Amino acid sequence: MLKGKIAVVTGGSRGIGAAICRELAKNGASVALLYAGSDEKAAAVTEELISLGTAAKCYRCDVSDLNTVTAVFKTIASEFGPVDILINNAGVTADKLLMTMKEREFDKVLAVNLKGAFNTIKQVYPVFLRRRSGKIINIASVAGLSGNAGQVNYAASKAGLIALTKSVAKELASRGICCNAIAPGLIDTDMTAGLNEVSPIMGSIPLGRAGKPEEVAALAVFLASPLSDYITGEVIRIDGGLAM
Repeated sequence: MLKGKIAVVTGGSRGIGAAICRELAKNGASVALLYAGSDEKAAAVTEELISLGTAAKCYRCDVSDLNTVTAVFKTIASEFGPVDILINNAGVTADKLLMTMKEREFDKVLAVNLKGAFNTIKQVYPVFLRRRSGKIINIASVAGLSGNAGQVNYAASKAGLIALTKSVAKELASRGICCNAIAPGLIDTDMTAGLNEVSPIMGSIPLGRAGKPEEVAALAVFLASPLSDYITGEVIRIDGGLAM
């Protein structure tokens, strides 16, 4: 479905990002994996992608730094060619009540989760315009739709990401370029490992379980594929009904 396409995935070394990379590879896309954490995890996921029969390479990149992002995307273009798909998944948390939250904790979450998407979209924007094609998928959160106590920084960053998605979609639609957001709820990753089946959050999910990274990945690949060419500016919840 994505044979011959080149995809960039930020935050691709673990959790939802790694699952998206695997699903892209299974569908024939070449994958440039961006990460900021463990070199070993990024290398392991990259080797797994290559074993699936696709071209893949990992790049250490602080998405909050525009100069670094620009340099990395230049390298990707020289090693892979023009990018077709951008998936902004990189994200951090620093949860606290607003009263005790430090300014640096607020700033860092906004810098990675929101400015990071701005920085990467700036790289593909002119490429997509020239080619009159391209897919941008931003991984937001239901917290950006409804807010969440103790997550004013995270919720604000994801709400901003949703607004950025809609604005970019309006800017690029006339050239046939689609920009959409996915808003996951509780997904079973190492970030949510402290939550279990008796958590109050679990009781608020109508489907009665956490989601799987692979379920988010399948949605991301659908939005990256030709099947979604008439979908843009959308925010699709994948949350078991949590935010109904």
